[in-house]
Parts: sequence; C-alpha cells; structure tokens
Amino acid sequence: MRVIRTIAQIFILWVFYYIGVLIVEWTGIFIPPSIVGLVLLWGLLMLNVINVKYIQDGAGFLIAFLTLFFIPSTVGVVEYPELLTVSGLLLVLAVFLSTVITIIIAGKVSQFIEQKEQAVREEAEHAGITHHH
Repeated sequence: MRVIRTIAQIFILWVFYYIGVLIVEWTGIFIPPSIVGLVLLWGLLMLNVINVKYIQDGAGFLIAFLTLFFIPSTVGVVEYPELLTVSGLLLVLAVFLSTVITIIIAGKVSQFIEQKEQAVREEAEHAGITHHH
C-alpha cells in the first residue's frame, strides 16, 4: 500500500511540474517550469489548500535519489578540461558557495516552519485541555 501511495504522490508532484510547463508556455516567462510548479505547490501548501501528507512520502523518495541526478553533470566536467583552470576553479567555488548558502537557507526555513507548526500543535493541545476543565 505504501508503494502505491508513494507513486501517487510522485504523480502529484509531476502534475505540478507540468502545470509549471503550461504556465511558462502560456505566459512566456523566463523562469524554469519546475520552479514555477514548485512555487505553486509551495503556495498551496502554505495556504493549507494541499496537506503536506499528500506529497510527503513521494517527495521523500525523490529526495533520497536526488544525488543520482547530479552524476551526469559531474561526469560531464571530465569532457571540459578548461574547467580545471583558474576560471574553472572560480566556477566550482561559486557553485560550492551557492550550494552551501542554499542548504543553510533551506535549513533555516525548515526550522522556522517546524517551530511554527509545533507552536500551532501546542496551542491546539492547550486549547483542547482548557475546554475540558
């Protein structure tokens, strides 16, 4: 049952990607469709239109295999020896720093959201306890 649920949740994520594709095609904006779909999904999650439980397992599965998506680009570097010059070193440094900054920001945002959710849960529990007295 969990496999079917995970596949269904990956399908939901895929649908958001294709909604992003449609939006980019219709509007002609210069933002990658995956980002448009991701922002749309994020907005619906933040507005509680979609419950995170509907995508949690599928997203977790995809994140577990995320490093596989970077292998082709890493292997491709071997075909371009000019990347091993000073300019290439600066490029690698820029990629490294932007990755670290992204990880830090994502971590901080995740902690903020987790704290906010925890506060809401505690407030709901406290309100439930108060009403029973």
